[in-house]
Amino acid sequence: MGSVGTAVVRDGGAALPHGFWAAVRVWLEKPQVANRRLCGAAVEAEGPVALGEGGEASLPTLAAAGGGGGREGRAASAGGAELGRLWREVLPHKFALNKETKACCGDNQDGLHHEIIYHCSHIFSDVFNGTVTFLPLEENSEGKYQIKKCNIYQIQLTHIKGEEWSVSILVPFPEDWVSDGIAYPKLAWLGDELLSKLAKWSVEQKPSEFKSTLSLISVAKYSKVYQDLKDKYKKMVKVWPEVTDPEKFVYEDVAIATYLLILWEEERKEKGLTKKQSFVDLGCGNGLLVHILNNEGHSGRGIDVRRRKIWDMYGPETHLEESTILPGDSHLFPDTDWLIGNHSDELTPWIPVIAARSSYSCCYFVLPCCFFDFHGKYSRRQSKKTQYREYLDFVAQVGFVCGFHVEEDCLRIPSTKRVSLIGKKRTYPPTECALIDKQITQYINNRQTCAVVACDRRVQFNCKDHSDGVWEQAGSELQENETEIAGTTWMPGFQPREKVEQIRNCASLPRDFVDDVVLNVANLLLNATPQKSCSNTHAGNTNTWNQGESLSLKEVAEHLNKETLKRLKSECGGLQTLLKNNHQVFEVLNGRVHIRDWRKEKPSRKTKPEVKRRLSAEAFKTRLCWFFIHHPDGCSLPSESCPYAHGTEELRQSQIIKKKKHIQQ
Repeated sequence: MGSVGTAVVRDGGAALPHGFWAAVRVWLEKPQVANRRLCGAAVEAEGPVALGEGGEASLPTLAAAGGGGGREGRAASAGGAELGRLWREVLPHKFALNKETKACCGDNQDGLHHEIIYHCSHIFSDVFNGTVTFLPLEENSEGKYQIKKCNIYQIQLTHIKGEEWSVSILVPFPEDWVSDGIAYPKLAWLGDELLSKLAKWSVEQKPSEFKSTLSLISVAKYSKVYQDLKDKYKKMVKVWPEVTDPEKFVYEDVAIATYLLILWEEERKEKGLTKKQSFVDLGCGNGLLVHILNNEGHSGRGIDVRRRKIWDMYGPETHLEESTILPGDSHLFPDTDWLIGNHSDELTPWIPVIAARSSYSCCYFVLPCCFFDFHGKYSRRQSKKTQYREYLDFVAQVGFVCGFHVEEDCLRIPSTKRVSLIGKKRTYPPTECALIDKQITQYINNRQTCAVVACDRRVQFNCKDHSDGVWEQAGSELQENETEIAGTTWMPGFQPREKVEQIRNCASLPRDFVDDVVLNVANLLLNATPQKSCSNTHAGNTNTWNQGESLSLKEVAEHLNKETLKRLKSECGGLQTLLKNNHQVFEVLNGRVHIRDWRKEKPSRKTKPEVKRRLSAEAFKTRLCWFFIHHPDGCSLPSESCPYAHGTEELRQSQIIKKKKHIQQ
């Protein structure tokens, strides 16, 4: 038995051995947390295995979840029938296994960067000896499953003494290990990356606030559909006309579309439907999600207050509307099956309400991002929760009040805000629609009353947050004959986002104002102390180059005049944003401002995407070097190494500007 690696951990909080089993469970059920090349895992079956004397095993049959025809389904069911034979094969390898073990059958799929990999394993957990043994299976030419002996490995917990424990990864045949880089990583990865994560998780004792990724749909199906859609729409990355990151937005919308397509397919099977669901995406933004869903056969449209450049690229089959949505009777969708709120900001809490009042059969899917209440920005009320968790509970509570069974799932997208809330079933019969509608009105009025009280401390009553879905009225009880909100809008004074987005990131400030601030701050850093120099050995030059001193943002602000600071404060981010925007000159790290030394800039380890490489090449020498013009020692780099122009004779016309002019013509 060869050791791939061992990590020693200290447990001062009595987390072990329970924490070890929790960590192993994460690796078994959510391998994508450690191995980003995997999409997820599905545990097909599990149960106790009683080992008889002499290595005989009395084993239950393992049933494949959703089996029947699929390769992964055959693997799981075959595992139950042949587990006895497979077990006898592995016994000679002398793994530390007790007479009471647990067997699991799971399959992992990689659906992000490669073709689908179906990897079926039997996993034996020996609770008494603190070991978990992974037995990967492979199918031979006769359709039988055999243990892939070269890739067997074991995770082991050992108590050393006192609070000291060790977590180890062991491999019986390290010299024969076969890595495909996906389902079977390299041994070095197991011994470094996986081992460090398991050790950390074992003593963390921090239960997750959220559900497992893709817990409501088939991971195997998701993996396949995602790969198909990714191949189909990846060309969008190369033609993306927006200023946003094309890779993030394209692959995120592909992932969300994949999730919805599978969710809707399963809904059609449950309800015996043949027609594909219709939808409306409220606050659709760039419209790519609408474009994909339309192309995949779902009738629907996207509505946003502001038109995007990319809309013109989709063609007439993609239905997008530029319109302002005010929650009210004039914005209901009685003929629509699903409402979508993908980062829908101020509309997010209203989407369950609009769905409930549109029709009894209307469902919704929301992916909350920015925190909004019915009337404006969401105000925190529970310090014991993270702000994100508290806001998700609020949006879920809205769904409960609207009469939905609210389900939560975590999406596989490149975003920190990836928890979705889904309302597809009602908690009440159609005959109680009027009663639920009245309940919704009271709840909305309650939230508005709470907001008023938060602003006016003279009014004395307690407004509670009930994240368990049970809401109570705040203040005096509302009367049965309560007056409805006037007109057709449900909340007068609701503020939709501006049709023209305000640019408040210092980018719209006059160039001469920005140049003046940059020069003042740079001189402040350069003159803060007697000349602080370092040797410039580039190209054999031993001259000193003044790096200046670093100052805190507060110290820098104290040296700027009041009028300048007032102007900067009107911009989001203020002084810090302006300095970061001028990254050619400054580096802002941990709240301190430094003069950027381009000699120390390290090339990125990661290979840049084609789009970013092209943009970088197109921008080369298109701007004058600030240091060449303003720094007392000139630029720290020779002309041929500096990405900026040393004098007007080196200036190149920006290819980006040329393209914009060509498009406008």
